[in-house]
Parts: sequence; structure tokens; C-alpha cells
Amino acid sequence: MDFEITKLTDYTLVKVLNDRLDTNNAPDLKSELVVINTKGEKNIILDVSSCDYCDSSGLSAILVANRICEDSIGTFILTGLQPDVEQIIRISMLHTVLIITKTVADAVNILNEKNKQ
Repeated sequence: MDFEITKLTDYTLVKVLNDRLDTNNAPDLKSELVVINTKGEKNIILDVSSCDYCDSSGLSAILVANRICEDSIGTFILTGLQPDVEQIIRISMLHTVLIITKTVADAVNILNEKNKQ
């Protein structure tokens, strides 16, 4: 399994365990994200701190996660970007539409603040 999924009270944490998010595992990630959302989860934190590489399939999976959270009136947060992955996110201009944090703890803080509102 390329992912570790942890269901917590206010969100689900999905950690990519592979060093690549690409055509080999991105379709599985998309499926997992849809299943998580179908079970009623609207807040997802995707931790890609183990990933050194992301291709267009990986970006597509990230965008699917963002869309399903938005459609559920929830929050998607991407965290743990390594330099090469951050570069592809910036080149794709996704940093302008995604919530991105350095750490999972930062992401949790954002969710806690949103839940207080």
C-alpha cells in the first residue's frame, strides 16, 4: 500500500508513503480519496513529505482531492512539499488555489481555526 490513511475526529490524514506520486499510484490515491469522501469526510490533509517526484497524474489526484472537499463544503490541505514537488506545484500555478502548509501540525491548526468560525 502506497498510502497511510488515518481517520481523526475532524479530518482524515492521507500520507503518501512512496517517494513518487505518479501514474503508478495516483489512480489509487484518487480512488482512496473518493472513498474517504463517500464515507462522509469533507476535510482531508494530504501529506506528501515522502514524495520527491510528482507528475501530471499526481497533480490530477491532488486536484481531485481539492474538488471533492470543496464540493462537500470542506477543506483540503496539502502539506510537506519537497523542493521538486513544490516547483511543479508552482509551475502549474496550483499554489494559487490550494491551501499548502509545511507540516501536518500547521494543517491541523488551520482546520481547527476554520472549525471555530
